[in-house]
Amino acid sequence: MPIVVIGGHARNVGKTSVVAGLIAALPGFRWTALKITQHRHGVRPANGGDCDWATADRSWDDPSSDDHSWAVSEEKDRTGESDTSRFLAAGADHSWWVRTQPGRLADAMPRIRKILAATQNAIIESNSILRYLKPDLYLTVLDPQTADFKSSALTFLDRADAILLHSVENSKNPDWGSVSLKPVIDRPTFEIHPPNYVTPEVVEFVRARLVSCPASPRHNSHL
Repeated sequence: MPIVVIGGHARNVGKTSVVAGLIAALPGFRWTALKITQHRHGVRPANGGDCDWATADRSWDDPSSDDHSWAVSEEKDRTGESDTSRFLAAGADHSWWVRTQPGRLADAMPRIRKILAATQNAIIESNSILRYLKPDLYLTVLDPQTADFKSSALTFLDRADAILLHSVENSKNPDWGSVSLKPVIDRPTFEIHPPNYVTPEVVEFVRARLVSCPASPRHNSHL
């Protein structure tokens, strides 16, 4: 069961577009997609959000409080505007949304592992998931014109198997300043030109890596 993780150094750099693009380009893998987000003020979406909260798997510190620590729900709408709907529209067999409070992803991992155990191939949008599993492939999306650099992205930068780099003129002087890319200087780097986030070269790189993946139980245990 190959697992692909797509990360990125900030919000709005194209992580979701990369996930959707790979799902569409590699339909034979029968993907199960997961999007993991962390909410600072609990995990219940405002006004119910874009998922069915009543059917979500969930846990909380105080059942009488709205301060939930995690929630996992399966997306069913292939026509919606949410990121998880985009995964289904791209051709994923299943799409899941995982929400946790910051630092509480470990609480949701038993449920995530149960989902992964029942899937053929998984693609996960997250950086933090790398604390708890070792994927077959980890791609990180970097945009030199976006100054923010998440601590989770920096922590796991050296584990990236390849870089998807936004093509801009000032890529040698990125807005994120003092962050060094030396840990991944020897990794394959693919230029992407939004709104095209997945090039044929990226697709073939992913396909080749996944086809060569040996079966392994390592995804079900902590690093």
